[in-house]
Amino acid sequence: MRHFATESGKSKGQFYTPAEVSRVLAKVVGITEDTRQDQTVYDPTCGSGSLLLKVAAEAPRGITIYGQEKDNATWALSKMNMILHGNEDAEILKGDTITSPQFTNGNALQTFDFAVANPPFSIKSWSNGLEQEYGRFEYGRPPEKNGDYAFLLHILKSLKSTGKAAVILPHGVLFRGNAEADIRRRLLTQGFIKGIIGLPANLFYGTGIHACIIVLDKENAVGRTGVFMIDASKGFIKDGNKNRLRSQDIHKIVDVFTRQATIERYSRMVPLSEIADPKNDYNLNIPRYIDSSEREDIQDLHAHLHGGIPDRDIDALSGYWDAFPQLRDQLFQPNRPGYSDLTIDVSQVQQTILDSPEFQKFTQEARELTTEWFDAHRKKLEGIDDTTRPNDLIATLGDDLLARFKSVPLLDEYDVYEQLMTYWHDVMHDDVFMIMNDGWLEAAKPRKIVADKDRKLSETSDLVVGTGRSAVKYKTDLIPPDLIVKRYFAKDRAEVDELMSAWEEASRVVEEYVEEHAVEGGLLAEAMDDEKINKVLALGRLKKARHEGTDADEVAALSHLIKLYNAEAVAKKTAKEAEAALNLATLKKYVELNENDVKTLVLDDKWQATVTMRVTIEVEALTLTLVARMQELGSRYATTVGALQAELKRVEAQVAANLSVMGVN
Repeated sequence: MRHFATESGKSKGQFYTPAEVSRVLAKVVGITEDTRQDQTVYDPTCGSGSLLLKVAAEAPRGITIYGQEKDNATWALSKMNMILHGNEDAEILKGDTITSPQFTNGNALQTFDFAVANPPFSIKSWSNGLEQEYGRFEYGRPPEKNGDYAFLLHILKSLKSTGKAAVILPHGVLFRGNAEADIRRRLLTQGFIKGIIGLPANLFYGTGIHACIIVLDKENAVGRTGVFMIDASKGFIKDGNKNRLRSQDIHKIVDVFTRQATIERYSRMVPLSEIADPKNDYNLNIPRYIDSSEREDIQDLHAHLHGGIPDRDIDALSGYWDAFPQLRDQLFQPNRPGYSDLTIDVSQVQQTILDSPEFQKFTQEARELTTEWFDAHRKKLEGIDDTTRPNDLIATLGDDLLARFKSVPLLDEYDVYEQLMTYWHDVMHDDVFMIMNDGWLEAAKPRKIVADKDRKLSETSDLVVGTGRSAVKYKTDLIPPDLIVKRYFAKDRAEVDELMSAWEEASRVVEEYVEEHAVEGGLLAEAMDDEKINKVLALGRLKKARHEGTDADEVAALSHLIKLYNAEAVAKKTAKEAEAALNLATLKKYVELNENDVKTLVLDDKWQATVTMRVTIEVEALTLTLVARMQELGSRYATTVGALQAELKRVEAQVAANLSVMGVN
């Protein structure tokens, strides 16, 4: 559906809420593993039902689903979607939610425990045909040409007295004035708004504008003293022409919102008294309360005049100095009060950091922490079978990895978590499903590639046994051949690599010899055809040259070239035969593996090794930010104004001298 929404353009974005945003709504609305099956969730603009399904996935005991959709084709799609996902009992009705709500009890709306929605943004025709209001607009009537608050008030009215909701709306609902300002003020004074989450721009199909999630909570409305705000607008990744929330962005939003944690430049509880202050006047625009803008990089005039890097700029990198206390003294030396100089050239900063004992110790500790994490879950991973719940498995792994890296200075635990989740989505998820469906041994067996000549489709092979037309191509889905070779045939691999290097060297020698002599007037010029030369041409010219009694130097050159071609052919044949033998031995080894062998290869050599490598890359990436800043500061203040003036005088004197020589005064 995501691909369909992407390829269908603006008009089809109406039926699909990006899965990542749906996961955030499903989690912040308050549905947990304790949610009962008889509790209800409602989406008044359910589209294809993807948002409702994400909510249902958060309730392992089940939950009763209700939804309404205006578009006939999309409504049918939603019905089908519910059936395909095992929610045949979901009640999805058709009709315009505002003008013709289908879930009613007489003159009142039916109420629900939870509600989630991604209604159409700022719809102008929301009131066309509206006859019955069902008491939805008791806190104010939305403007005639903008229906955002019409949907929000409909959802509020559709909640039980203990109900909770999470609704996606454009950012404008937070600060627009007039009728919407009055509604916003009344909702805040009633305590219905629990939280606001600002999302990145360009997440949704059909619009690139910023959106937000408004979390409503009737149960705890009385006595509410503040609104919890999160500015998550900076956390995303580019995905084609859209932006997308990463796993780390989703987890951070949910963690912070659940704990109501204050994080500088990201989240805080904003007291209602601050929101009601005349300077804010119930305006909920997030930048009023959370400044997530980049800090201004202040230029130091004194440093430009006299040189030296301001200590203030160095102090701003305190996170690095806390993690590596000795590194600061290694990189800087005092210049004068308040200013320092680099002890090394700017170009050597990165290598100095990488070579420092503190950084190497930090990297090793990160690896050890990853190993301890994996060891703690190894038994669970060894026990993967057809009863395993993949979502529960990765949730347990991810949450524990987050917890273990939380206390590590400098390193953002959510960046580490993202490394695991990216690998899970790219590789581990499929591995787990193969093991669940086929078992460890069967999943590890190579299979012949699938090829369809009529449709010109063919899988990329991982292992080729044999040559030419007799070659058989295999796909090794669970265990790549490199892992087999590394564990069981390391010596053979080294020998093959040596033979491959010998082949490359023989080819290089041929190339150099041809480049030197196969030129106009060169010893091999007569053997060339269309500015090219090969062994056949060289043999033909040699035969002719001997017959004609040509220059002995040309005959010697051609003879030497043919020897080089022969040596290259022998080196190639030897290398290819060795590689073919290694491939055959690798294929046979797959058959010999027992279940413990497979688990060792998958768990240790593949999963653990890859996650550890990715965490190490994340650690080493820390140096890039520090290096970039050091290089920036070092270059910025390297040349003082005095030095520039001296250089200017030198150039002026040089120009004057040149003009004098030319007779120009």
